[in-house]
Amino acid sequence: MAFVKKCPECGSVNLTYDANLGEVICNDCGLVVEEKMVDTGIDLSGKFDKAEKKGRGGAPISIQKFDKGLTTNVGEISDIYKLEAGQTRKFLRLKKWQERVSTSIERNLRLAMAELRVIASYLNLPNVVRDEAARVYNYVLQRGLVRGRSMESVIAACLYTACRTYNIPRTLDEMATASDVERKEIGRTYRFIIRKLGIKVKQSSPKDYIARFSSVLKLSPKTQNDALKILRNAEEVELTSGRGPAGISAAALYVAALMNDEKKTQREVADIAGITEVTIRNRYKELIERLKLEDKIRQKERELAARGR
Repeated sequence: MAFVKKCPECGSVNLTYDANLGEVICNDCGLVVEEKMVDTGIDLSGKFDKAEKKGRGGAPISIQKFDKGLTTNVGEISDIYKLEAGQTRKFLRLKKWQERVSTSIERNLRLAMAELRVIASYLNLPNVVRDEAARVYNYVLQRGLVRGRSMESVIAACLYTACRTYNIPRTLDEMATASDVERKEIGRTYRFIIRKLGIKVKQSSPKDYIARFSSVLKLSPKTQNDALKILRNAEEVELTSGRGPAGISAAALYVAALMNDEKKTQREVADIAGITEVTIRNRYKELIERLKLEDKIRQKERELAARGR
């Protein structure tokens, strides 16, 4: 690539290279010169200055890896066995010693980060939540708070903490299903972590669950909006306080679906929300009684019965 010495528009040599955009800009006329100087990240000139640390390459650093992606491994077992007999014994011995000299924290992180990726993948969590959960687990591990608790429960609690931090609705039941750890154990570990680390999390709102539940149930936008209106009315009469957000959210969707002729069974809604049918029934009764929706529900039921004849 030829080096641009002057601006093709005004002929000025007063040029500036923008490292973030990879572009050369003329300071006199403001023209973005077409020939872009792309930063490959590696100094290929042969003049390597250790003080400037220009030589760099490889995959980016990731907190989701136990070594942040910086450790050089001897090799995989499958690759080592492809070598000659003498070389195979040599590299197997080196690999064994590499594992022996690693600290207990490194060994714990290796297993924990693999478990974190599995659970996060099952729950389809975004990368920013995974990074936050990995960061929280590192704090917990460094402070010795993992001792006496199963690694799976701590990982699930860290992921739940990250979800609450970024306001991504996930229930404890979903975490329990994904991690194969009891719901009570995850909740107990979660409360312990936020207390010890002083993490401030916002209270989960029933409105946060509406979009995801309605998407899975394939309900119309009108039903979703009606469910949000029902929740707003429920908040005004203080019906949402002291109740699980997933349960009251699922009940509001169930009522809105009935009102819009998109009837879903209580079992369908309960399975999506990770709650029992009894919870749906109780919240449903509370909503229609406190918000005086009995007449509307009965009218819709009569209309549906008339259509079925």
